[in-house]
Amino acid sequence: MSIPRLFTDHDLREATAIPAAPGQGRYLGAVMRKKEGDAVTLFNGRDGEWRGRITSIRKDEAALVPEALLRPQPPAGGPILLVAALKREAMEWVVEKATELGARAIRPVLTTRAVPDRVNRARLSLIAREAAEQCERLDVPELAEAMPLYAALDGWNAATPLIVAAERRGAAPLAARLEADPPGPMPALLVGPEGGFTGPELDALARYPFVAMAGLGPRILRAETAAVSALAVVQAIRGDWAHHSPTNGMGE
Repeated sequence: MSIPRLFTDHDLREATAIPAAPGQGRYLGAVMRKKEGDAVTLFNGRDGEWRGRITSIRKDEAALVPEALLRPQPPAGGPILLVAALKREAMEWVVEKATELGARAIRPVLTTRAVPDRVNRARLSLIAREAAEQCERLDVPELAEAMPLYAALDGWNAATPLIVAAERRGAAPLAARLEADPPGPMPALLVGPEGGFTGPELDALARYPFVAMAGLGPRILRAETAAVSALAVVQAIRGDWAHHSPTNGMGE
């Protein structure tokens, strides 16, 4: 039987019971058919991953108790993904896959061709949480409120490079740019909407000193494909794909 893996906002301390989040009790009982005494795995993005047990369960309410630390919490890592607001299905898919690929934060931005009425932060945050539970990462990416592109850039920390996917600008390939850049902060990514950025938007982006343009290959990609492809390249060259060890966990 599989052991359910659950995210919690509560602190995780040995033998200190915590309540299950809304919906988790019903998931444990009605979906997973778990009962009092059954094992769970818990994480909160701060205290590592814990083996725990269900101490009580009734309808949508459950109590859980952490018993032993399985994996310590690693330092925060992964790239930030800025992505233009897309249609609902595409946006949800991007959030799910960006979580699996290790994005540290996902920040929807509003561009000329974005779909601003499709950014449901609460729904997207739930998708990110469920994806984190499934893919065994130890945190959930920050899911920001959608904001206008230029507002996001004006408030940007210039110490973090921002790479813009700009297929039609004849920019250097993303992999080549990452390999040529000197070691430094993990770069963030900005991916545009269906139809891409407008010419004036690209001109404006190029004027920011922390922005660099990069290409994503010889084909024009759908926005959601561009986002996950760019994240995969960054993780393979500069991120945890390049440095992952299968013996990172405690006791493995």
